[in-house]
Amino acid sequence: MGQGFYEKQLIALISCCALFLFVEHILSRIKKVNRDAAEAQIEDGGRVSNATLLGKLTRQYLFVYAMVMSADWLQGPYVYSLYREQYKFPERLVALLFVTGFSSGALTAPLIGAWADHGRKRICLAFCVTYALSCVCIFVPYLPILLIGRSLGGISGSILFSAFESWLISASNNAGLADSDLSRIMGRASLVNGLVATGAGVVSNQLVSSTSNFGSPFLLSGTILVFAWFVIASSWKENFGSTEANTRNDSILQVGRLVQAWKVARQDKVLLILGLTQTCFEGSMYLFVFLWVPSLQEASHSSNISPLPLGYIFSAFMISMMLGSLLYTAVTSHYLTSSPRSNDSSLSVHAKLSSLVCAISGLALAASVTSRNERIRFWCFCVFEACVGMYYPVQGMLRGTLISNEHRATLSSLFRVPLNVFVVVSLLTGVSSARYAVLSASSVMLGFSAIMTGLVIVNHADNHSNSRDY
Repeated sequence: MGQGFYEKQLIALISCCALFLFVEHILSRIKKVNRDAAEAQIEDGGRVSNATLLGKLTRQYLFVYAMVMSADWLQGPYVYSLYREQYKFPERLVALLFVTGFSSGALTAPLIGAWADHGRKRICLAFCVTYALSCVCIFVPYLPILLIGRSLGGISGSILFSAFESWLISASNNAGLADSDLSRIMGRASLVNGLVATGAGVVSNQLVSSTSNFGSPFLLSGTILVFAWFVIASSWKENFGSTEANTRNDSILQVGRLVQAWKVARQDKVLLILGLTQTCFEGSMYLFVFLWVPSLQEASHSSNISPLPLGYIFSAFMISMMLGSLLYTAVTSHYLTSSPRSNDSSLSVHAKLSSLVCAISGLALAASVTSRNERIRFWCFCVFEACVGMYYPVQGMLRGTLISNEHRATLSSLFRVPLNVFVVVSLLTGVSSARYAVLSASSVMLGFSAIMTGLVIVNHADNHSNSRDY
């Protein structure tokens, strides 16, 4: 299939995204005017309005989030090429380096979560340091140093996907913001993630083209992380999941805290299903990164004539993710602002969305396996990426509602242990050579997660909502 097909699909997706953004902007302006008018009627003279607090927190979080995610996305496209093509490492050694990163993430995730609950800002600052050091290590083509760099990268990944979200949820609760406001920030974060991913792909491509060095994106990534450290240090306030007294009474390994958090999760089937969803969806997402290129290449009838325009396809996936985040914002904004029972309706809406997102993403992967048509596979993968755009804010809101502040970062990181183990085992067994089996297994797991979420979390949310009615 010619390159023109992907160009047309990318233009169509960008047009849809631009239209969606325009309509959403108009509607949000109308709601903002109505909300400001309502607050002006009840606001005391010295009281800061919720709109002011929401705007301040949104700017604080999204500016930092855009920087750390851009630093992450800049590295992604060229890690393999740097190891394989520039350093001339054999395929098995490259696989070892990737496995090292996921393994270090799995081993350190529980400790990262426990330490984060003793200071979320502190651990986010540590993330900037560890991830910047991993960028430094990658410039040394010496295996022990590269292994240290991959280990630091795995540790940084555990922090990135647990501590930053925990800081935001606690900051929102401390500011007294409504669930609909927090949902809006998380939806915006998912949109920002898609934007910076698209931009990072273009920038990293230009850097490599101009410097003829696969390491140049890592230099820019490290520079951004240094800047992010100063922004976090100067603009974020510290928040905690535990008291300083509890911090002093536990060892550096935080064994007591980890045992306590595991007991909380083990005794609550809702939290166990929440962890199951995280493992199934994010595990499928990480494996998808290794599978989409060979899957499309196999289905392409013109692969022997010209290579696939992977840059256009990647951009199409990121635009699809942005569309998913916009759809999430539209759905939650409609349901949460129209219901007076914000907490209960928020839990119910997000539980149902979680089940729906898992079901649709599982069907998309299943359809990609059963069809050998290149266009169908491409659009199945776009649907999966749109589900990714909805998943992150949905899951973040569920964690914020269902997990207590005291154990939020600890449990969020504990849930990443089976996720990393799942990815490591899949990589060791050979993902590319068994991609149909991996995609099929991912589809089944996502379907199972959708069913369990519906039976347990949605049922829990509905029962809780009904009890409030009485």
